[in-house]
Amino acid sequence: MAITYELIKTCKQTGARLGKVHTPHGSFETPVFMPVGTLATVKTMAPEELKEIGANIILSNTYHLWLRPGEDVVEEAGGLHKFMNWDGSILTDSGGFQVFSLSDMRQIEEEGVHFRNHISGAKLFLSPEKAMHIQNSLGSDIMMAFDECPPYPASYDYMKASVERTSRWAERCLEAHQKPGQQGLFGIIQGGEYEELRKQSARDLTSLDFPGYAIGGLSVGEPKDVMNKVLDFTTPLLPDEKPRYLMGVGSPDSLVDGAMRGVDMFDCVLPTRIARNGTCMTSNGRLVVRNAKFAKDFTPIDENCDCYTCRNYTKAYIRHLIKANETLGIRLTTYHNLYFLVKLMGQVRNAIKEDRLGDFRDEFFEQYGFNKPDAKNF
Repeated sequence: MAITYELIKTCKQTGARLGKVHTPHGSFETPVFMPVGTLATVKTMAPEELKEIGANIILSNTYHLWLRPGEDVVEEAGGLHKFMNWDGSILTDSGGFQVFSLSDMRQIEEEGVHFRNHISGAKLFLSPEKAMHIQNSLGSDIMMAFDECPPYPASYDYMKASVERTSRWAERCLEAHQKPGQQGLFGIIQGGEYEELRKQSARDLTSLDFPGYAIGGLSVGEPKDVMNKVLDFTTPLLPDEKPRYLMGVGSPDSLVDGAMRGVDMFDCVLPTRIARNGTCMTSNGRLVVRNAKFAKDFTPIDENCDCYTCRNYTKAYIRHLIKANETLGIRLTTYHNLYFLVKLMGQVRNAIKEDRLGDFRDEFFEQYGFNKPDAKNF
């Protein structure tokens, strides 16, 4: 198999997993946060800088690369790794989330989804077979099955029909996958907040023996307690010997809570998106560096951080850059936010090694300010 999972240790305090995922382009320890490079680039970051902060796996987006520059261009370049000069692991999503976010522009049928190009308005059609073809052409290490990502909230009946369609599409994805020895294909568990439907989806997908499984349909607007409740009854349904991936989650509290519930892999555009607005993750909580009170603050974004940004630049300087629309400003905040999350997951892994992840969560939440009634989250 192209993708294998090695379980190293289980935390005695919480049941969280420390492991390692092996791919054709290297291995990485889990739990891990994966920076998102939608269009074959993590915005404002060079591949060398991603390596510098400790990232070993990144994401790219099937839908967007299909539109620009086209999977044929990437394939002719030698695949996504060569095209973007990244020799680490790459995961590509199926494009399903992007298609289903275009709710006023799409029509779902059994064969696939008709929708419109969000750039040009041209008519497009994406099916499980097409999603597999695009990802095979891109050459990612980990591919995602094409699924339906329902909205939140959704009725039980709608969700049941959606889960059954996603299971049928998963079978078609396996049949259409052309390079199983070179690229691993993960199935996606759906079912919303309904435990019975999560169980049905898990039974369907695990029977197909994918090399890894994603938990989809979360971080789509539901409260944090609902997400944690769904994880509590979903992760135990997944095989111990395969990686578990929670899609679209990147806030610090959710990363720690997800790891405690047995999740191995996470991704989200959150750290890079908020960085472009001058919002930074720090050991003491959220900090909006563009605020006027930092105009003459000549201290780092986070005095407890040793990233390149915090070692070399002040809040006052970064605020000036962002207010002046200078690109370096958002490069520095992006670097810091990604470093913060990569380092946080390193701390989570260390806490699992020491059988103290529950204690670490309490300490981290207290310092970050998540326990305060007026806590400002992302």
